[in-house]
Amino acid sequence: MSACVPTRATDPSDSHRASHLHPPHSPPPTPPRRFRIASADVSASIAVFLIALPLSLGIALATGAPLQAGLVAAAVGGIVAGRLGGCPLQVSGPAAGLTVVTADLIHRYGWRTTCAITVLAGVVQLGLGCLRVARTALAVSPAIVHGMLAGIGITIAVAQLHIVLGGTPQSSVLDNLRALPAQLARVQPAAVSVSALTLALLFLWPRIPGRAGLLLRRIPAALVAVAGATTTASLTGLILPKVDLPSWSSHALAGLPEGPALGIVAAVLTTTLVCSVQSLLGAVAVDKLAAGRPDLLAAGPGSGRGARVGRSDLDRELLGQGAANIVSGALGGLPVAGVAVRSSANVQAGAVSRNSTMLHGVLVVIAALLLVPVLEFIPLASLAALVMAVGIQMVSLHHIRTVTRHREVLVYAVTTLGVVVFGVLEGVTLGIAVAVGVSLHRLTRTRITHHEREGVHHVHVRGQLTFLAVPRLSRALHLVPQGADTVVELDGSFMDHAAYESLHDWQKTHTAQGGSVELTGRSPGTSIAEPSGAADCRCRPWTAWRNHQCELPRPAAASTPTPTAVSDTGASGAAGAARAARAAAVAVSSGASGASGASGDSGASGENGGPDEAGRPVRPGGSVGLGASSGSAGSGGPGGPGTSRGPAGSSASLAPAGSGGHELARGISAFQRNTAPIVRGELARLAREGQQPAQLFLTCADSRVVTSMITSSGPGDLFVVRNVGNLVPLPGEESGDDSVAAAIEYAVDVLKVRSITVCGHSGCGAMQALLDSEPGGARTPLKRWLRHGLPSLERMADDSRVWARLAGRASADAVEQLCLTNVVQQLEHLRAHDSVARALRDGELELHGMYFHVGEAQAYLLTEVSSEGVFDRVTDADGLRSPA
Repeated sequence: MSACVPTRATDPSDSHRASHLHPPHSPPPTPPRRFRIASADVSASIAVFLIALPLSLGIALATGAPLQAGLVAAAVGGIVAGRLGGCPLQVSGPAAGLTVVTADLIHRYGWRTTCAITVLAGVVQLGLGCLRVARTALAVSPAIVHGMLAGIGITIAVAQLHIVLGGTPQSSVLDNLRALPAQLARVQPAAVSVSALTLALLFLWPRIPGRAGLLLRRIPAALVAVAGATTTASLTGLILPKVDLPSWSSHALAGLPEGPALGIVAAVLTTTLVCSVQSLLGAVAVDKLAAGRPDLLAAGPGSGRGARVGRSDLDRELLGQGAANIVSGALGGLPVAGVAVRSSANVQAGAVSRNSTMLHGVLVVIAALLLVPVLEFIPLASLAALVMAVGIQMVSLHHIRTVTRHREVLVYAVTTLGVVVFGVLEGVTLGIAVAVGVSLHRLTRTRITHHEREGVHHVHVRGQLTFLAVPRLSRALHLVPQGADTVVELDGSFMDHAAYESLHDWQKTHTAQGGSVELTGRSPGTSIAEPSGAADCRCRPWTAWRNHQCELPRPAAASTPTPTAVSDTGASGAAGAARAARAAAVAVSSGASGASGASGDSGASGENGGPDEAGRPVRPGGSVGLGASSGSAGSGGPGGPGTSRGPAGSSASLAPAGSGGHELARGISAFQRNTAPIVRGELARLAREGQQPAQLFLTCADSRVVTSMITSSGPGDLFVVRNVGNLVPLPGEESGDDSVAAAIEYAVDVLKVRSITVCGHSGCGAMQALLDSEPGGARTPLKRWLRHGLPSLERMADDSRVWARLAGRASADAVEQLCLTNVVQQLEHLRAHDSVARALRDGELELHGMYFHVGEAQAYLLTEVSSEGVFDRVTDADGLRSPA
């Protein structure tokens, strides 16, 4: 048991382990090294092999290389890159993204020189890996990468269409398009029928419904498509060109490069660029896929599930890809790169180490040596249809939507057309040039307007404020009369020194002449002078639209009384938590299920005017957490922060006119001005298509838990349910309130969400109220609702259970321990709902637990559901732990 977990009983196995300890002052015995391959790696390697075999042959066919070259590249990519690479779960081999480059090289220089170029590209990759510049490749705009892949996909699809129709492709896309009408005039029905059958099986196989489909979908669709077309062609006696694998004794190896030196250098650089960028982007994508598998993140030595798979070492991955290209080119194979289709299949099939990648390469070698008679039954039209489908899928609608949302359609379109018309290197160069031009245009595009409203002059600056905009800024500022009240609104994230000096000098002059200047819309670090009262504002914008408004201190008369300390929860660590839990459990057994909200002391520390979790005082009247349950004056109840109450709480008067209402109106105005133009297109699409959220997010109603901020989500991403204490009532116990159960049923059965997350948070007032519950008292609505949290309280008080905990430390107090336990308990309540149980049984739904520490701004995910669970810090997209 970890040292950070409070121990309540002696582990009976300790004495047994002590007898096996090595003598003091001596090194521990070295365990015998045994080479073991996990069963998960074996099954994953078979799945990847079944996908790689037909794709390798198809890509070799598309490039015009010997078909055996595809098998060589697949074997070398699996064994060499799998063993030496820095991304253990990435599968390398002949990639569709290299098809156009390789086909052009073969057409220009011949096969043996192409192999030599592959070897030289591998040497360059080794050099780049030694220089540790792998992450520099990721600086390329995603729009350029997606455009390059789309252009390559179009080129592949157009070329393979000729083989599907029974003809022979030309050397370029334009030639293929010009020859297409003549090819349509002499279509071969046999080739078209086999190709159509291949495409039908390829697209329909993953969509087989029901439980039988769940089992059949484990067989790769590519294998089923090629095998089905091959079997049909053999049984019906169709006469078609088929795979022809010559004897390995006549296989052509690499030779000395022959051709113009500049052309060879350009070919090496092009091959290096495409191989490296595709492999490194693939490694990053595999990291994201692996992060979605808790077994990979939680596995470790002795866990029985293989070694922990950490973040990819991109420099090592580049070295592994370079070594694989050297070996593949020397043996007469195609260029090697990380392949997205095979890598995702490897992760989804349950691979836990690099052994699956290497074993898949061994299986390719066995097939290339022993299955040649079987492979020669495959029609070329079937392989062409398979590769054509892969090319079409490389033009991703998701990528197009992404670049459209980020206003990079021009970069994407120019790169795609450049690759299609001129070639990969030329197209990428054009894309980079356009991307640089677009960035410069955005940097220099600054709109500066001036207008007067109600005697106040407003100067609005939209865009980045650089030296190029200083003349226009100066003209706008000089339109402001001397001594006038002025508001300068800076709607941008960057201000260079020249603009700062110009604005600062004008401000000093204007204020010296009796005028006033207020700067608004600033990002941190660009302030010139603080407006009146802004020194008391500690809030900073954290979102692009920056609608958060700071609440200024209220007079002392409106302050909230300091809540009294809770005796048991004041004790730190496990002992205090245990005493508080048992005391609360006694109160539960006595029939007390409510909170102490009636007495006005339900606010824990960090709420209702007390110090927050970081030890800083909360602004008076700034109610957070469960403040709505308190009846004390100024606690921020249903009336909100602007509500004041009399001593008895029987009369209420609205806050001064323009306080709360003004803040609301100002926030709406800022949204309409700044945010609405950005999100209008996306919201219009959601309005047309309807909501399709990926997950149901069930969390507390606490005002500090901002779901969109802590999950980096936007409109349409989350179906959110919020209530006091993030509680999930058990079926049948809602007592007339079916709102949570209805939301769960709607999300699972109608919206078809793929995951449900229960998110608790630190300093939860509902959990504090459960711990403070006492017998008797009025049965208020809040007390009736909190009875759904009693199972969490009983779970924490049960000595036979191991506590849920945070990785790396014990719970700070009883409230935090109950917050963690409550998340685990509510996940159990979720499983009791029929719709959730049915979706879990069918493998269509996942449940996740989450804990958000408000004071630390740190999110934790539940990683081990067994033994009550461990909440670990969330890693970022690159596998790095979030900063503390």
